[in-house]
Amino acid sequence: MAEQFDLVVVGGGPGGYVAAIRASQLKMKVALVEREHLGGICLNWGCIPTKALLRASEINHLLHSLDQYGFAVDNIRYDFAKVVKRSRQVAGQLSSGVKGLLKKNKVTVFDGHGKLAGAGKLSVAKDGKPVAEIEAKHIILATGARARVIPGIEPDGKLIWSYREALAPDTMPKKLIVIGSGAIGSEFASFFSNMGSEVTLIEAMDRILPVEDAEVSAFVRKAFEKQKMKVLTGAKVQGIRKNGDSVSAIVEVDGKVQEIVADRLISAVGIVGNVENLGLEGTKVKVERTHIETDEYGRTGEPGVYAIGDLTGAPWLAHKASHEGIIVVEAIAGQHPHAMDVSNIPGCTYCRPQVASVGLTEAKAKEAGHDVKVGRFPFFGNGKAIAMGEPEGFVKTVFDAKTGALLGAHMVGPEVTEMIQGYTIARTLETTEAELMHTVFPHPTVSEAMHESVLDAFGRVIHI
Repeated sequence: MAEQFDLVVVGGGPGGYVAAIRASQLKMKVALVEREHLGGICLNWGCIPTKALLRASEINHLLHSLDQYGFAVDNIRYDFAKVVKRSRQVAGQLSSGVKGLLKKNKVTVFDGHGKLAGAGKLSVAKDGKPVAEIEAKHIILATGARARVIPGIEPDGKLIWSYREALAPDTMPKKLIVIGSGAIGSEFASFFSNMGSEVTLIEAMDRILPVEDAEVSAFVRKAFEKQKMKVLTGAKVQGIRKNGDSVSAIVEVDGKVQEIVADRLISAVGIVGNVENLGLEGTKVKVERTHIETDEYGRTGEPGVYAIGDLTGAPWLAHKASHEGIIVVEAIAGQHPHAMDVSNIPGCTYCRPQVASVGLTEAKAKEAGHDVKVGRFPFFGNGKAIAMGEPEGFVKTVFDAKTGALLGAHMVGPEVTEMIQGYTIARTLETTEAELMHTVFPHPTVSEAMHESVLDAFGRVIHI
């Protein structure tokens, strides 16, 4: 006999488990199917363990910068195995926490691979053996995505790493090549560089962090190069050579070909959706470039089947997946949630310096036909940033000149990933420059730079 549920969620990542918990809160009988680990890639092999590693690299940087604070320490060293072990322990702790949350909310968890088996039906199998047959009026697919593999640059677990090998490396490479300068590539490049590796960052586009505002991208490049990182943009990787215990990339830049040799290479060139073996054949679910097409409430072309998170395409962010899950569940429950506004999803990159943004870049705002007013404020004009010893970076705000609407905000510098939510709230509330200028920011805080950037856009800046 098939087990009966109101809703079944396939995938226990930040989209899936949040959707399951919200459904339980709304008095649904809920099942969640997860084939590998609760918390998904984010908690186990993505967002969380990378931040643990990056924290270690920040500490290593600070230890080598103690003189500016009046301290002196001799023989600074680290145990790389312990650095990696702590990262894995943090991931494990949070994955266990998700298990506890699901139990607390009375969500039934099935350990296995979920596959559509007809209208309102799902089969679950583990290692090829049947685990359960489930029936539910509503099925949410939240199976996430995986690293894109480029022919000729396939990860081999030794010389060529994907994010998985890079998160649990068996060695600290003296020289490292990172292909791809999006958030994932830039974070790994920053981590290994701050831990002492000689890093070469390769990007096919004309600038690193290409989805960010051009001024932010340019600033981060200069910061990376100041940190002795080699950055190649507009670069075409013609081939990879494995040389026993080393690997080299044949790269063309500006018509000139060069060979870069390193101990290891990380491929961080995008992701693809996990759409395989979900039983989509014979359904009305449409797949475009490995991602499932949905409407603004997560509905696919197949009645009763929904999709959320990385499976549905960009932006590939955990907080986007979680919010989508809540929207879908509340719509199923007959409530009337607001549809997702992708322009109000903040993006964060936790390299050094940190990068955060929300809304339109200056270029995109102009392309959309806006007459813009742009404000900028450098952190070297902020007392708290100077006191912290982190005065590099700036805040940039983009407004509609006619309405005062905040079109976008772009930040690079200390703790900007913690502060971007202020601008995200402002955009969600449809705040104009008047409310932002009237808001009192506490002193001394780094967040005062956010206020000053708004003031600068309208000719009222104080501290520069």
